[in-house]
Amino acid sequence: MRKVMNIFSIIGIGFILNPFIRMTMGESPKQNFAALWRDLGIPLLAILGFLAAWSAGASQVETSLGKIPGPVAVWEQFEALVDDHKATREKAAAFYDRQDARNQRFIDEGFPERVKERAFTGKPTYFDQIWTSLRTVFFGFLIATIVAVPIGIFCGLSKSVNAAMNPLIQVFKPVSPLAWLPIVTMVVSAVYLTPSEAFPKAFLISAITVTLCSLWPTLINTAHGVSSIDKDLMNVSQVLQLRAFDKITKLVIPSSLPLIFTGLRLSLGVGWMVLIAAEMLAQNPGLGKFVWDEFQNGSSTSLARIMVAVLTIGVIGFLLDRVMYTLQAMFTFSDKR
Repeated sequence: MRKVMNIFSIIGIGFILNPFIRMTMGESPKQNFAALWRDLGIPLLAILGFLAAWSAGASQVETSLGKIPGPVAVWEQFEALVDDHKATREKAAAFYDRQDARNQRFIDEGFPERVKERAFTGKPTYFDQIWTSLRTVFFGFLIATIVAVPIGIFCGLSKSVNAAMNPLIQVFKPVSPLAWLPIVTMVVSAVYLTPSEAFPKAFLISAITVTLCSLWPTLINTAHGVSSIDKDLMNVSQVLQLRAFDKITKLVIPSSLPLIFTGLRLSLGVGWMVLIAAEMLAQNPGLGKFVWDEFQNGSSTSLARIMVAVLTIGVIGFLLDRVMYTLQAMFTFSDKR
């Protein structure tokens, strides 16, 4: 049962299920109900209190787009976005059914050269925008990881490399995405002359901006993790005369994984925050563009839809952190496992 409880803790649901498991194992119900109340009951009460305060205070503020929407109005707009997504999917399915029937008719009539496959060109739904944002942030995060981890390892292994990289890190680390975006836009426009359908220009601009802003936490934590490896371990590698590649893959990376994962968690969080601003300005489809379009739209439902996006951004950011935490717990060791 201990192993099951560890798995629940790793995937982030241990605080709900583990107290009940401990009670079945004969542990004190009083202590476990107290833990359940502290870890689940109090946070739920805090959320209910926040919703009540939001509901009471929202109607008191009048903006150019009307009153601030309360939780009920925001939920209604979320349901409207879900309905819009379902309706668009039904239209897409009907479009592809008609296309398949037309192409089959051409084949049956002996005109296979008239068969054409076209993609559905309907407006992207709210959930399409979420998927686009996730694809963009993971692409930028992947590039940042590929760049930051090797450089961080070399910075940790060599004081000379660290001395060379440190001024660059300190200068570029605090630069805002709003400052990077015009430079990235001009460079991508000058270099990427024939955009592919899979990687549109706006997508690359957003992803590279995410990369430039999110690689620093991973780089710094990797360098710190590598430089903190026990000197005895490094001496052992010299005694065993390990090749540089074996030393890095079998000793350096496993020993510094906890700090590398800490950097990756921070980088993904930074990338997710940066992405929204980048999508707004680069006009790349995604949650950032959705928020900007609703702001420009200025209809009576715009504020509620923007608040749906704000809550979605927050929830996805939390889930991304939980995913990284779970991966960190799976691939590193702690005093509990």
